[in-house]
Amino acid sequence: MIQSHLSDDKKPVIAVLTVEDEWKHFRGNRSNFKDIMKTGRELNYPVYIVTTKDLKLSSSRVQGYLFNPDEKEWNKQWCPLPDIIYNRIPLREDEQKKVVLRKINECLNHHSIHIYNPYFFNKWRLFDWLKKGSSTKALVPDTKRLLTPRSLSAMLKTYGSLYLKPESGKAGKGIMLLQMDEHSPMPYRLTIQGKVKKNVVYKTAILSSLWKRIKRETGKTPYIMQEGITLASYHNRHFDLRVLVQKTGKGVWMVTGVGARLAGLKRITTHVPQGGSVEDPEKLLMPLFGQEMTTNLLNRLKSNSLLIAKQLEKGAGYNLGEMSMDLGIDTNGKMWFFEANAKPMKFDEPHIRKKSLERIFQYSHYLYQQSKKLS
Repeated sequence: MIQSHLSDDKKPVIAVLTVEDEWKHFRGNRSNFKDIMKTGRELNYPVYIVTTKDLKLSSSRVQGYLFNPDEKEWNKQWCPLPDIIYNRIPLREDEQKKVVLRKINECLNHHSIHIYNPYFFNKWRLFDWLKKGSSTKALVPDTKRLLTPRSLSAMLKTYGSLYLKPESGKAGKGIMLLQMDEHSPMPYRLTIQGKVKKNVVYKTAILSSLWKRIKRETGKTPYIMQEGITLASYHNRHFDLRVLVQKTGKGVWMVTGVGARLAGLKRITTHVPQGGSVEDPEKLLMPLFGQEMTTNLLNRLKSNSLLIAKQLEKGAGYNLGEMSMDLGIDTNGKMWFFEANAKPMKFDEPHIRKKSLERIFQYSHYLYQQSKKLS
């Protein structure tokens, strides 16, 4: 039971925001939500799950969901209005609904409630924000919007290979690899990442045919095109590094953990849902770069991740408390930024997972203390 009065050390009431689901009450990753509730209990923070529909900001209490570990079920009950809202709306489509956007906007403008990570990121904007930062622009591969066959052809001639990615993609869905071999009778080669382990390869000598096929795949979804980077590989599979950065109880960005994702055999991305696997970063880097260079690369990776997080928060113009990001290292040891996620999936590595859950509460406490200083 969540009490409306707070304990003596004045811990904030935290609500994890999601959307309703007519079958299961609310949407989202339930095992993640259970972990958040369990950590809240251990750290003695009042926390509950709330849907945008039930979050009525003009009331002093709202209907929220709490997990009962003895009965192993979620119960709906009255909870005090939150001090801090942690946004875990699971899908972009849900977040883009007018009624949901209106509720997020109300939270952003509320006089006493803090919400952080209010929106998903858009890939195009991420690259645009990073290109504006003097310390981050060198990390960004050449990236343009996919708009015309002529601009696609010009960029392909420059780089020889391009990745085509949806602006608002998730878990590697919809990513294609376009390669050009001028000595082949069919110079254009488009690899479309199919479900599970099957790729579809389309070859043609005619640019208009290639464009038609690309448009068939992309439909009305806005896409970007990005120079193909030759990533470092391990046993002929390329890999990238996933970094989780979060704000601490002092409100500063820190690296919570680093993991590696190794692409599945013949896959064009490293995402686990696309056949990738979770690996130890040192195991993959050491055979290629040796001990000293590996240590150097991991240190650079951490410092670059913090620069990226600060620059993205500056570009976004609203409060961020965490993000995961994918960075790659090419065969020359140069580092590249590929993606950031404002709703990070949980890290499988147990030590990273534990720290990441604790930091949600530590940063929430920091935000609450800041608002108390201002009031």
